[in-house]
Amino acid sequence: MTPLFQKNIPLFMLLFNLFSSKNFFHSHVLDKILFLYYNIIEYLLPLDNGENVMIFKLFLCALIGYLIGGINPSYMIARIKGFDIRKHGSGNAGASNAVITMGKKIGVISALFDIFKAYAAVKLSVYLFSEAALAGVVAGVSCIIGHIFPIIMKFRGGKGLACLGGVVLAFHPLVFLALFIAELILVLLVDYICIVPITASIVFPIIYYNMTEKALAGTLIYCIATAVILYKHIENLKRIRNGTEAHLSFLWKRKTEIERLKEQKVYDPLLDEENQEEIKE
Repeated sequence: MTPLFQKNIPLFMLLFNLFSSKNFFHSHVLDKILFLYYNIIEYLLPLDNGENVMIFKLFLCALIGYLIGGINPSYMIARIKGFDIRKHGSGNAGASNAVITMGKKIGVISALFDIFKAYAAVKLSVYLFSEAALAGVVAGVSCIIGHIFPIIMKFRGGKGLACLGGVVLAFHPLVFLALFIAELILVLLVDYICIVPITASIVFPIIYYNMTEKALAGTLIYCIATAVILYKHIENLKRIRNGTEAHLSFLWKRKTEIERLKEQKVYDPLLDEENQEEIKE
């Protein structure tokens, strides 16, 4: 196998060196993700004489996706209400924790926004760079990464479930519907919402691979999103093992779940009904 970076693409090298430097990202994990991310594109994408132009267009797709992904409604709404959502509930700046800390209405709004932003990132990139076969894939994965590691939130964002949903929706509405129904059944059976992003992030690249004539490059790029989402849910799996992870049934058995969390000594006072009423006002 030819070693990476042997091709003469100075523009790509310049951009990669800028955006993978630790001084810029301040994140070990993100450095590794970007290294793998851009190298897969460079190594697997068939290039012609305009390879620098194509790489730059894909970089713009990644930038569009990343910046759109960094717009986090649950974090912004919580800030307006006077608290940092990452310090309460599950500690996640996403729609599921918005439900826990601010109620169902704000949680649904956050989820719909996150789905739409990923959908928009993919469609916008495909529209602007239709000649780039991987434009939508790159933008979608970048949006998920931008949601999880947003620069404006010091790389402490959400966990990517709703954004993954938007990417799937942009790929094919029927695939989105089928996955939604399957995951809904699964989450009702296991009573843990974190199982949804874990399983969906694994299943979707397989579906993509089989529906796109075994497009290896796109599949591998989607697998980066899978790896990141799995990494972000390690703590959830540990809490499930320890019995301290909040159940989905928190939505309709709030008092019972609060009592259980109190027994496990992981209760957050923000979840008290009086505090919830203040937040919703």
